[in-house]
Amino acid sequence: MAKQLIKGNTAVAEAALRAGLEGYFGYPITPQTELLEHLSARMPELGRPFVQAESELGAINMVYGAACTGKRVMTSSSSPGVSLMMEGLSYIAGTEVPMVLVDVVRGGPGLGNIAPAQGDYNQIVHGGGHGDYHMIVLAPASVQEAVDLTALAFDLAEKYRTITCIMMDGSIGQMMEPAELPPMQPLRTEIPDWAVRGAKNGDKRVLTSINLDPPAQEVMNLRLMKRWQEIEANEVRYKGYFLEDAEYVVVGFGTAGRIALSAVRAAREEGIKIGLLRPITVAPFPIDVLDELTEKVKAFLVVEMNAGQMFEDVRLVVRGRKPVEFFGRMGGVVPFPDEVLTEIHRLVGTPQTTEGSPRDRWLARLAETIG
Repeated sequence: MAKQLIKGNTAVAEAALRAGLEGYFGYPITPQTELLEHLSARMPELGRPFVQAESELGAINMVYGAACTGKRVMTSSSSPGVSLMMEGLSYIAGTEVPMVLVDVVRGGPGLGNIAPAQGDYNQIVHGGGHGDYHMIVLAPASVQEAVDLTALAFDLAEKYRTITCIMMDGSIGQMMEPAELPPMQPLRTEIPDWAVRGAKNGDKRVLTSINLDPPAQEVMNLRLMKRWQEIEANEVRYKGYFLEDAEYVVVGFGTAGRIALSAVRAAREEGIKIGLLRPITVAPFPIDVLDELTEKVKAFLVVEMNAGQMFEDVRLVVRGRKPVEFFGRMGGVVPFPDEVLTEIHRLVGTPQTTEGSPRDRWLARLAETIG
């Protein structure tokens, strides 16, 4: 199929339809509203349920109910809206039913603004709602990648009976790029054997997240943890650039990783042996590849559009074996490639210092930059 110029939010919505989305429940919030708007027209055209709920709380509980029937269901929101959904997401995780969540991240904390950011990393990657569980989290860096990951998100959610989140910052949701959409897939006719079907013919299967017996609850938690180990073993995805001979490595996801790639290419033209590791699955995190790089390179630079949330995960893997520096912009401010290139020069040309933490040094430089 030919590529078409399409906005990221619209592309994800259409890709979900073509992947067999059977029910959407959501609430408008910038910068993801175009996704909901597109589905509000297309879902009724195709005879599929679309509900704009009265709130994010209503939307996620509608998703919960629909997910229990074994249908392909999805919701989308942005940072404050996703925060409101966290209790429902935990219930869904505890009931072990699949769903897809799209989080188009904006500046925060609080109501913040409608500019692109990556401040949702901790609440999405590290479990979000209460309890012991993980979501699979996919972080696209382009509209085409967002399209490709949408179909994958449904497949992974159903394969592991879990929540899969497409976490893309507002830049990806709002930008227009050429992208090729997949062909329309037929809706599935088979109902999973675990799904509820009603009380017809004495079938009274119950799906719930409540378990009042602590040992039984622990068994369920153990089942979730074993499933996550399987996901970690089989579903890690990343893109590596110039890593073969790299002496230094930048780590960044989503738009920050895309911007960092421009800076890495510029540094390569200057003769600096630097590469880029861009996680696509930020959960499960590409631990093994980062661990292998730690044995070969001199130092790392983590670039994010937040105050250093993935930075902590990188440091956990590196375990002090090599220096890990940080550069980020916050609150919806998008870094420029030349800012990242300046940090690369600093990483390569400045003797490593132990004066203060990497975040302290970054905060001091950022404060000086913005006055």
